[in-house]
Amino acid sequence: MAKVIEGLYYSESHEFVRIEGEFGFVGITDYAQNQLGNVVYVDMPEVDDEVTAGEEFGAVESVKAASDLISPVSGTVVEVNEALEDEPELINKDAFENWVMKVKLSDPSEVESLMDAASYEKTCE
Repeated sequence: MAKVIEGLYYSESHEFVRIEGEFGFVGITDYAQNQLGNVVYVDMPEVDDEVTAGEEFGAVESVKAASDLISPVSGTVVEVNEALEDEPELINKDAFENWVMKVKLSDPSEVESLMDAASYEKTCE
């Protein structure tokens, strides 16, 4: 069973967002990295890019497949996880620790339409 963390918000496309104040840290879930296998490349947005909930913001490539990243929230990218440029496999080591982008949220209420940990666990079964 893939790891699911309480207190995060989850999308049906297997991204998570961790809310800290007015910011959201977005990445892929443990379930998603398990499905992908060894991650070899992460295509990330640029700082100052606008992202929109439900729309693509990048991609993750593994030895098996490439998968679009769909943003669970809207806002402005304030930081990307530069460590993933050199070590994309960090996502396989700990998907929740190795987020992809940090977003200044434009509409914090969007998280209410996402799943909590219990709902997401059911989705993954």
